Amino acid sequence: MRAFMAVVENEGFSAAARKTGRSKALLSKYVRELEDEIGVLLINRTTRQVALTAAGEVYMTRAGQLLNDIESLNDAAREATGEAKGMIRVSAARTFGDAHLGHSLVDFAVDHPDISLDIHLDDGFVDLVNEGFDVAIRMTRLADSALIARRLASLDFCIVASPELLKRLGKPSHPSQVTNYPVVIDSNARIFTSWQFRDPETGQSLPVQVSGQFTANSPVTVRAAALAGLGLALSPSFVVKNDVREGRLVKLFEEYMESEAGIYAVFPHRRHLPARVRLFVDYLAAWFKKHDLELTKED
Repeated sequence: MRAFMAVVENEGFSAAARKTGRSKALLSKYVRELEDEIGVLLINRTTRQVALTAAGEVYMTRAGQLLNDIESLNDAAREATGEAKGMIRVSAARTFGDAHLGHSLVDFAVDHPDISLDIHLDDGFVDLVNEGFDVAIRMTRLADSALIARRLASLDFCIVASPELLKRLGKPSHPSQVTNYPVVIDSNARIFTSWQFRDPETGQSLPVQVSGQFTANSPVTVRAAALAGLGLALSPSFVVKNDVREGRLVKLFEEYMESEAGIYAVFPHRRHLPARVRLFVDYLAAWFKKHDLELTKED
């Protein structure tokens, strides 16, 4: 069944063999034995591709659910004996992995040699369920979701601009003036065309629609564009803190910035959360607390 699902998910025997580390011939043998056992053809094979039969479509849906249940059952048994072993597939922002925060993942691997980490760094959001991830580390204002999330640390965002840009265009004093300035946009934001501010006196939300010449799905690239004077930029504070400290970038609208963002461990709903994933999330929460990484300070 696992061989069948690997072939389906990787769209072929060769790709599945590379992914699983098993030979193409062995995977083909397993799938053929599965078909012989249940008495129906699940996959139509050609020299170039594989395609599911109608029976294969039905089998694929239920097989995925059953394999998840089996994995949960195995994890429950291991947990009963105090064991936490296996693989954790982790999705995290490249900015997270490349910054000091990424050391939390390395420290976990050092402290838990029986657990393997398969870490995928991508500044975009991934579909945890469809792409087979156990947990994602996200830096965001968490929206309503069908996923479970645990807050690991607070996260501060700021609006920055280069001194040269402000000298040329003047320094804005209110968020409503953002529309008069060029803007650099991070497309990872949930609503990246709307920057959220809050009136410090009334507490009223002040959304501002933005658009600009330069859009990127990487906070590091957005920082580089801001340094080049291409526009105002919304950035996690820790990405630009050295630039602000050394005068290469200037913070704007500090009193209007919301502080509801955070770093979250996000994982799919499951009947039984694997012990290794629970251990991993608990470890990260303790790691951030130990290192006092609230990420709302300049130092």
